[in-house]
Amino acid sequence: MPRPTVTPRPTAAQLAYGSCTVIFSTLAMLLLSQTSSGVGIAFIAVSALALGLLVAMTVPVPRPRVVAVHRPAAETAEAPVPASVASVASEQPVHERAAS
Repeated sequence: MPRPTVTPRPTAAQLAYGSCTVIFSTLAMLLLSQTSSGVGIAFIAVSALALGLLVAMTVPVPRPRVVAVHRPAAETAEAPVPASVASVASEQPVHERAAS
């Protein structure tokens, strides 16, 4: 059975940037073109919507944050070192570095 696809929802930043782009680009194109025909206004409106969609989709989407899990002290305490490992570790010589 195929799994349903989940479409991501737009963030507030994407909505804000896209909306502002549509509004300001529509006003700018209408003022610069000085068109009064219905076809020209429709073309400008569609162009502004496409530009707003492009801007909204290129806004970087925040990545999900990885939250550290707090563990109680009993779980984070180190396990005791077995005697066989402790004796081997103590038999190895320690090489000290001379301070210069």
